[in-house]
Amino acid sequence: MRWSEVIGLKVGCLDLKGGTLTVAESITRGFGGQQVTGPPKSSAGNRTVTLPSTVADLLERHLSALGISEDPDALVLTNTEGAPIRYDNWRRRVWLPATRSAGCEGAGFHDLRRLAATALVLSGVDIKTAQVRLGHSDPRMTLAVYASAPVEADRSAAERLESRFFDRGENESTRAKIAPKRAKSGVDDPQTRSSGGRNPR
Repeated sequence: MRWSEVIGLKVGCLDLKGGTLTVAESITRGFGGQQVTGPPKSSAGNRTVTLPSTVADLLERHLSALGISEDPDALVLTNTEGAPIRYDNWRRRVWLPATRSAGCEGAGFHDLRRLAATALVLSGVDIKTAQVRLGHSDPRMTLAVYASAPVEADRSAAERLESRFFDRGENESTRAKIAPKRAKSGVDDPQTRSSGGRNPR
């Protein structure tokens, strides 16, 4: 999810029993720094995705702890005063300390989307499904911008090619099957037998 979609998510957009989340609104920064509620970035941004069961459980406990499970208009995530989160404050107070602690200083919130996209593709999820989950209007964006395979994946691809085409045992077996049959020399050659042991001219 995009940052604007995360802070604009309301309780009514969660179906924790069914394990789904619907992206229907976002909160962006408008004129003069005012926070503006509106639709997602594009029509493709309006989407319903299935939640991992662990995430659904975490959200259920979070809503229960705040006492907002039955309030469909309540924001799922807010600041300490119950208002929409402002990115600059959250980044300074939460994100930067967390990235330093995790040893990944310099990472931005949007890097989580890149990570999610790459993980989906490398896990074998088809590009159309990844596109829908990420809310991209064009699958080429999913491929070109986000799903750059890491070195480990490239190495794995090379190893698969090695196994498929250059594995010694398999390669010899394959050559034996596809090699053209050659006529044997000597009396076993029917042409040789018919010419008295001499190859015909």
